[in-house]
Amino acid sequence: MTFEDKLVRIEERADELRARLAAATDGAEIAALSRELAALEPVLARIGAWRAARRAIAEAEAARADPDLAPLAEAEIAEWAAKLPALERAVRLALLPRDAADERAVILEVRPGAGGEEAALFAAELFAMYRRYAESHGFRFETLHLQPTELGGLREGIAEISGGAVYARLKYESGVHRVQRVPVTESQGRIHTSTVTVAILPEAEEVEVSLNEADLRIDVFRASGAGGQHVNKTESAVRITHLPSGIVVSVQDEKSQHKNRARALKILRARLFERERERQAAARAASRRAQIGSGDRSERIRTYNFPQGRVTDHRINLTLYKLDRVLAGELDELIERLAAEDEAARLAADETTGEASPL
Repeated sequence: MTFEDKLVRIEERADELRARLAAATDGAEIAALSRELAALEPVLARIGAWRAARRAIAEAEAARADPDLAPLAEAEIAEWAAKLPALERAVRLALLPRDAADERAVILEVRPGAGGEEAALFAAELFAMYRRYAESHGFRFETLHLQPTELGGLREGIAEISGGAVYARLKYESGVHRVQRVPVTESQGRIHTSTVTVAILPEAEEVEVSLNEADLRIDVFRASGAGGQHVNKTESAVRITHLPSGIVVSVQDEKSQHKNRARALKILRARLFERERERQAAARAASRRAQIGSGDRSERIRTYNFPQGRVTDHRINLTLYKLDRVLAGELDELIERLAAEDEAARLAADETTGEASPL
């Protein structure tokens, strides 16, 4: 299907929706048709701007035959010709398939990788970085589970981040984050390298991930802190094992067993939802290769170098010398560059195959 064919199909669909809306009387049908038409409106606006530019060029080219109008026509042609590539790119971007999860809230999971206590300390810093990022954008950041270490690090940190299109912005953060610095416990001043894994999971609704009680083993136990002391004397901590997948979720942050169980189920649904998304993506042979890099969580995506004060994102070869500001939650430059690179890659795939792979 050619580019023009795609545009005509969208315009014809919009005309069909308008005609059906004019004749519809059922409230549910009107709502459904209105939603679909509203989703098409931004695309139609970009198509309209692109077509208007092409018409202006055609009219100016016709006027160029008149010697008196030729100089003005040449200037107008040059002006519109300069705008046309950007207008066409805007249309092509609007035509790319969107990730259905982009508008969702996310479950953030941060865990230390290699590096022992130093990795745990950096895990705590990354968890705080995402909290600051969320707060600066007006997102809601709710800690679902924290498992601290005695020195102030994290064995595991899980949070829910909700707001406008959170997954669309944070999905590029999944992967292995590497830190290079001199640990406070290092007496000889040697730089150590440690890693932390970050997972960004789109939150699933209950109706999307149905959990069969028979598939769940739910254990309750007494919550304990980093040093092994009892946080409370009741069996409020909850561990849920999803038997078919082997996924295990433990939550002990609340004193209420009921609240811990609800949080554990929310995390479990997100993990199962993401597993199904990955299975479907693999079946399309696109998986996450449509992203910058593979997006695999075993892949090192970013390095935080403290001696040089720099952050390097290896997927787009971008280095920023503002480590302190990034850790303060200023991630917009990184995220926007990653999103732009992703758009460019998907546009190239669309132009090559005629079918862009969703993230």
